[in-house]
Amino acid sequence: MRGEENKKRRRDWNTDDDCQELLPLESMAYTVTPTPAGPVGSQYCVCKVELSVCGQNLLDRDVTSKSDPFCVLFMEVNGKWMEAGPRLSPSRGGSSSGPPEAVCVVLLDRTETAVNNLNPAFAKKFIIDYHFEEVQKLKFALFDQDKSSMQLYEHDFLGEFSCTLGMIVSSKKITRTLLLGNGKPAGKGMITIAAQELSDNRVITLSMAGRKLDKKDLFGKSDPFLEFYKPGDDGKWMLVHRTEVIKYTLDPVWKPFTVPLVSLCDGDVEKLIKVMCYDYDSDGGHDFIGEFQTSVARMCEAQDAFPLELECINPKKQKKKKNYKNSGIIIVKSCKVTRDFSFLDYILGGCQLMFTVSHEFAINFNPTNPFCSGVEGIVQAYSACLPHIRFYGPTNFSPIVNHVARFAAQATQQEAASQYFILLIITDGVISDMDETRHAVVQASKLPMSIIIVGVGNADFAAMEFLDGDSRVLRSYTGEEAVRDIVQFVPFRDFRNAPKETLAKAVLAELPQQVVQYFKHQNLPPINSEPA
Repeated sequence: MRGEENKKRRRDWNTDDDCQELLPLESMAYTVTPTPAGPVGSQYCVCKVELSVCGQNLLDRDVTSKSDPFCVLFMEVNGKWMEAGPRLSPSRGGSSSGPPEAVCVVLLDRTETAVNNLNPAFAKKFIIDYHFEEVQKLKFALFDQDKSSMQLYEHDFLGEFSCTLGMIVSSKKITRTLLLGNGKPAGKGMITIAAQELSDNRVITLSMAGRKLDKKDLFGKSDPFLEFYKPGDDGKWMLVHRTEVIKYTLDPVWKPFTVPLVSLCDGDVEKLIKVMCYDYDSDGGHDFIGEFQTSVARMCEAQDAFPLELECINPKKQKKKKNYKNSGIIIVKSCKVTRDFSFLDYILGGCQLMFTVSHEFAINFNPTNPFCSGVEGIVQAYSACLPHIRFYGPTNFSPIVNHVARFAAQATQQEAASQYFILLIITDGVISDMDETRHAVVQASKLPMSIIIVGVGNADFAAMEFLDGDSRVLRSYTGEEAVRDIVQFVPFRDFRNAPKETLAKAVLAELPQQVVQYFKHQNLPPINSEPA
């Protein structure tokens, strides 16, 4: 089901409606956002939902082996394409049955690929914001991976299922028939989707290792990995997390990993969980090494200097061999439960967002007190100064970046999550001091600061894209790497005919993540936050 038939699934992504143009600002003003006093609007009626996906009896599209399925999640958005979810770029491939012309389907995320498996239980979870007041239409499409391409039309279609997020949340778990593009069943293929509300913001970070695991490979050792399960409401064990594979060793050390506590044990630290150890085989027929059951409370006994050791037991070997002891030892090197604070937690906790609009002089002509009262104050000051100034080149960014960075550096002396600085640069010119700006941004990445650049006009904004480190790590001319990505570049021309809300969303898309990322890196919880 590839070739021309699959290429018919490709879609075009368009935006329409009008939006007022932005004028380039060559001035500077400050505004402070007040801390919200309480819930305002429907955005507070939002909770995060984790979706787990399993497939059963999928179509076998491979000739000499079984299918290698992965699942892609789409959300239907009326009118136009909008950025939504972890993957901010839509796939030009899609499912076999496209939506109506006035409807756009947004690719939210995709799972890992299950090799040679017609009954996959995907470890990757889909996390979605559930809006109670909205009808959120979802499409789960499964494909057999044939190439490394991200384009879906390059892979064999295995079937799809559409429903609303509300349907899954209300049922907690649903099993439905997979359908082909013509509406007929995809063989005996079924899909099971389970929902878990992530209302508990605690997360657990585990560091695991193994010692003297059973040797499973004939000409080598083992390639061990771990799977973590929790009991479901139906009494069956449900896959929560799968570690990476460690090659050619009986004494593996896995990378530390973090999962929501509610995902691992429903927030109940006393609830039993099951850990299974396998030897990885490239054909998907992984060899079972052993298993054990424990709880988060028990694993939390582990500390860096005092690891917890648990016997890995193979029940079949235990029954057959009288002198059987174990199939190795699984070591919990450390187990820490912390709170995964959100952007909203920091704002409600008292963190002030300090906005600065470029450039390197006060637009109210009062350098000793360049602050304006809110956005309206900035607009008034800008309107008043515009007739009295003349725009000219070159367009240098490093002075204003360094200027705001000095304020951000002062804020770090408080050692609290109390202030975060945002520099908004609206420009119609090509950047003139690229090396100096790169260096300034790299230094600013260490501070509570973000930079938003809106490019106006048809100039070459390649340098702005370079500063926006979405696809690569930004480096200074000295070779020093940015600690984190703090730049968001948005070309206004891409939103000229779009509603103003779309532009605002694109401009602010990365800001919440950047705020949280900085304070987490500095181990700064929200002010007056509760311990885990």
